[in-house]
Amino acid sequence: MKAVVTRVTEATVTVDGEVVGAIAEPGLLVLLGVHKEDTTEQAATMARKLHELRILRDEESCASTGAPLLVVSQFTLYGDTRKGRRPSWTAAARPPEAERLVQKVVTRLRDRGAPVETGRFGAMMSVHSVNDGPFTVLIEV
Repeated sequence: MKAVVTRVTEATVTVDGEVVGAIAEPGLLVLLGVHKEDTTEQAATMARKLHELRILRDEESCASTGAPLLVVSQFTLYGDTRKGRRPSWTAAARPPEAERLVQKVVTRLRDRGAPVETGRFGAMMSVHSVNDGPFTVLIEV
């Protein structure tokens, strides 16, 4: 499982002109990719890491401040570009499994008390964010 995590002051996800997820205060935008061999345990670990990651201002985390997270499924994080000119997606989880594990991360975050918004799995989404810093990290579990 892989996530690109950006500290933002605000972020929105729009599908067909409709805002489906938004955070209007400082928090984290999470682009989350699922590998074909990922497990429920990795989803739980990812949720914990995202919630406790100390990259907000003053080295705070979402867990310590109550800051929101906007989680957006992003299978393209597993695009392999080592050969040719087109990425290969063979490492990415199949859609049903990816959706299940993304939802598991979201559920685990909410179980921890985190305010979480999401995109819409499988939809063509427009993601708008205002980076804070900018500050972006890659997490792999």
